[in-house]
Amino acid sequence: MSTTAAEAHRRRTFAVIAHPDAGKSTLTEALALHAHVINEAGAVHGKGGRKATVSDWMEMEKDRGISIASSALQFEYAPAGHTGEPYMINLVDTPGHADFSEDTYRVLMAVDAAVMLIDATKGLEPQTLQLFRVCKARGLPIITVINKWDRPGRAPLELVDEIVTEIGLQPTPLYWPVGEAGDFRGLARITAHGEADEYVHFLRTAGGATVAPEEHYLPAQAHEREGDVWDTAQEEAELLAAAGAVHDEELFLACETSPVIFASAMLNFGVHQILDTLCALAPAPATWHADEKAVAASTSAMDAQREVDDEFSGVVFKVQAGMDKRHRDTLAFMRVASGEFDRGMQVIHAQSGRSFSTKYALTVFGRTRETVETAYPGDIVGLVNAGALAPGDTIFAGRKIQYPPMPQFAPEHFRTLRAKSLGKYKQFRKALEQLDAEGVVQILRNDARGDAAPVMAAVGPMQFDVMQARMENEYNVETVTEPIPYSVARRTDAESVAGLNRQRGVEVFTRTDGELIALFGDKWKLAFIQREHPEFTLEPLVADD
Repeated sequence: MSTTAAEAHRRRTFAVIAHPDAGKSTLTEALALHAHVINEAGAVHGKGGRKATVSDWMEMEKDRGISIASSALQFEYAPAGHTGEPYMINLVDTPGHADFSEDTYRVLMAVDAAVMLIDATKGLEPQTLQLFRVCKARGLPIITVINKWDRPGRAPLELVDEIVTEIGLQPTPLYWPVGEAGDFRGLARITAHGEADEYVHFLRTAGGATVAPEEHYLPAQAHEREGDVWDTAQEEAELLAAAGAVHDEELFLACETSPVIFASAMLNFGVHQILDTLCALAPAPATWHADEKAVAASTSAMDAQREVDDEFSGVVFKVQAGMDKRHRDTLAFMRVASGEFDRGMQVIHAQSGRSFSTKYALTVFGRTRETVETAYPGDIVGLVNAGALAPGDTIFAGRKIQYPPMPQFAPEHFRTLRAKSLGKYKQFRKALEQLDAEGVVQILRNDARGDAAPVMAAVGPMQFDVMQARMENEYNVETVTEPIPYSVARRTDAESVAGLNRQRGVEVFTRTDGELIALFGDKWKLAFIQREHPEFTLEPLVADD
């Protein structure tokens, strides 16, 4: 096995995704704690004068207690009894608010598996359902973690049944709770035959700030210690096994089943079991396939795919500025898809054909940056001021390859944006260009409104708040927004523009990527125009497909 293939084999690259307030950032920090990357966990988001989690770096995130920008963390981890090189964990914590689901979707294009966090008190929620579907469509194996078991909540069998009923994914318990929700005593380890063969009892620490000590008992000892509580856990595990809910690696990788672990990220209960499961079951980086359209349109030879030990290639899944006020730079987060990345190497930007040097390459842990010299498939690398890179772009060395572009969500909220002071117009344009490239919002323009008051299009209204806050904090530009009366967007073409512009309640814009976007007041207006003018091209955007 080549060095590159061996390094790829020990990588595990995954995203933590869930509904807002399910505990994603808390879990991210707990995982880092158990990997001994940090010595003490801060309480969630800095509420009540406590520390903020290490993955949340933006001031608005700390103020509001949600994750807005995805954050990439990398660390090594060796499960107990593991021999050889430790695993290299690439963990991507995703935005926690529904308004930032587009950023989450981009992250899911750059990982090999997902940890789906479910709040034990609430069960499956609308965004959780949506993200499950995105993972299944993307072919991402899912490990389910039912979090907050230290709080009163629903029955475990009820939660499992809900997953089966709502999304057709069969949960297969690996660690079943001993004690009902709110009385979390420990975990029963479940074998491949559905039997509880060990009891892991957790001991609380002050505020859950350190790794929770564990005591291990055989089933007979567990019964003697816990009595009916242990017996109930055993009976529930056996009931699920009788119904076929046992782990099968092939079905897991095919996204038909999902291993389940119960945990409390706040108390650090069940956390290293999550890490151990990821190392044992989640897939290592594998072959990446090129964009079929780009291959077909290429006038020269283009690779159709890249194996992990082939020549270097990578995909940009996020662009972020303002992560460190001391540095006026922009970070392009790239997933290494194939080959070995060496800092300073010359690479080619597939979309423009231009060559550039990767002199400044970093790993990023919250606000902390460290120079990276070498990276392998599955690793996340931050490229500093890397020209005109945008989410979805491919960079490569050697033979040409171009990966599929990142889809965009259909926006549902629209507002104009302008600078409060005309004297700030130059800074306004610079900020607009940068934040548009990052994908904070989509920017729409037309001749009638002009460049001074473009339209922002977003999945949710909080994206507008982020846009304004970053313009003021990073570019010293105060802005004003005004709502416009549209709620539905459709892609159109040049032949339809004149006719659409003659319709009342319709306005056509050009998006930064050149797409023509028609906005409508509501779905009834859209339906009326489609019925009256079938000659107009009006296609759904990606999220509606």
